[in-house]
Amino acid sequence: MTSSSPTPPSPPSRGSWAALRQWAQALRPAPLRVDGRERLRVVLGACLGLLVTAGLSEWLMPHGAGLPWLVAPLGASAVLVFGVPASPLAQPWAVVAGNTASALVGIACVHWLGAWLEVAAAVAVALAIGLMFLLRCLHPPGGAAALLMVLVGVKDWSFAAEPVLLNSCLMVAAGMAYNSLTGRRYPHPQGATPSGAGAAASASSAAASSASASSPQDLFREADLDAVLARYNQVLDVPRDDLRDILNEAGLLATRRRITTLRCKDVMSTQLQVVEWGTPLQEAWSMLREHRIKALPVIDRARRVVGIVTLHDFMREASLELHEDWPTRLRRLLQASPLTHSSKPEVVGQIMTRQVRVVSADRPLAELVPLFAATGHHHIPVVGPEARLVGILTQSDLVAALARMEAL
Repeated sequence: MTSSSPTPPSPPSRGSWAALRQWAQALRPAPLRVDGRERLRVVLGACLGLLVTAGLSEWLMPHGAGLPWLVAPLGASAVLVFGVPASPLAQPWAVVAGNTASALVGIACVHWLGAWLEVAAAVAVALAIGLMFLLRCLHPPGGAAALLMVLVGVKDWSFAAEPVLLNSCLMVAAGMAYNSLTGRRYPHPQGATPSGAGAAASASSAAASSASASSPQDLFREADLDAVLARYNQVLDVPRDDLRDILNEAGLLATRRRITTLRCKDVMSTQLQVVEWGTPLQEAWSMLREHRIKALPVIDRARRVVGIVTLHDFMREASLELHEDWPTRLRRLLQASPLTHSSKPEVVGQIMTRQVRVVSADRPLAELVPLFAATGHHHIPVVGPEARLVGILTQSDLVAALARMEAL
């Protein structure tokens, strides 16, 4: 018999290492996008807030009662009140009611389940979370307050008032003063949102009214945001109004970026109808009517723009501002003269506008927005290499391009 040596384990495959690296990278914290000044503001606020809370609590609480004058969960509350004062989890009702109600739950669990410490601790935290959901005062330190009551074995119901309630009220008061003085809104109003299974129905029924309530710069309606939040169905540590403003601003920045990347050649009309200097007026007029356009670029043999003829040019030459018998005057203008010499215009070059603004095909589209808006231009020829005509850009082309970007 021959004994076979054990087969060495095969090294992990390259795919396994890649998956492991990807998993490890997912654990890395995202960078905090706040500057040093904001970080210093938060640090000083937490320090001052706890100092004021501790000092006043010790002074206000009766001496000789044997009770601590500051509870540990207030440290976590300070992080929220001074670090993220806009958070729904940091608002005054969340701090005061969340800590106090959770402390009461913890004390109750000590009375009911005190003989089973592990069970009492788990049930206290779970019930505290459920009660905070019910009272709309979800506050993470509340879970710590419930757990603290169990671990310390607090049975005195007044402990929820002193020091927990007292500490929480003083912390909120300090947060209101400090955040206001340092330029942060606190309390931060929390917009009401539809909840539960009826959110989608509420969103659809509120669509008409929310359209008028939204700002003209809004990229979406209030009901749209409510419907998405209802489908997301998770607690967000961002107030609804801030979330709406952030999404709007990000959308506007994206729209501006897309506008700056577009060039005239990306949106111009390339199916061109053009005429030359010697094109008869009747032919040019027929082209305008047949293609339902308002302007025709006038080019030379090298396709360079020498002018533009518009409906306004025809109206000016036919004196259409005089309403009496204007069809007759227009027919006379368009009708070719049988004579070798005529006092009236016969070809496009005699009525066209010679001073024509043209733009390069590579010019950013954003630069043309004020041009269309302020100068009254409706049609701008687009030229390419050697100033040859390659397209025409109209107000309709510009509006259509902006509408397509808005829909993205």
